[in-house]
Amino acid sequence: MIVGVTGNRGGLSAQQHLWLISQIKGARALHHGACVGADTDAHLAARDAGVAIIVHPPTDMRLVELRDTSESLVHWLQPLPYMERNHNIVNACDVLWAFPSGPERVRSGTWATVRYAVKNKKTVVIVHPLGTVEVR
Repeated sequence: MIVGVTGNRGGLSAQQHLWLISQIKGARALHHGACVGADTDAHLAARDAGVAIIVHPPTDMRLVELRDTSESLVHWLQPLPYMERNHNIVNACDVLWAFPSGPERVRSGTWATVRYAVKNKKTVVIVHPLGTVEVR
């Protein structure tokens, strides 16, 4: 299973992190956007589990926390604008794991990515901050 990740910049809640750790070993590869928060948390979990990681960095590097290109399981792609990058993550995955900071809202990159994935008939697993899981 190839997993894409989208999530909030504040990082995963304890419950989201526990869910991620319990599921990551089932992934063959993990695609993420290289930003602070959920992307970094997912990257570290995938690295620790020995899962291949494909990084889709944004052209605006202000929120990019991960910059090490020397890790053997990590492949960095060319930077793209946020929306295009998020669409590429969705297009590359079998399932999108979303880790939002709260309920669905407009003007949220996480929720816009979820909506794009649903529109494109991808399985989306939303892990809410308190640990409840919703599949769309």
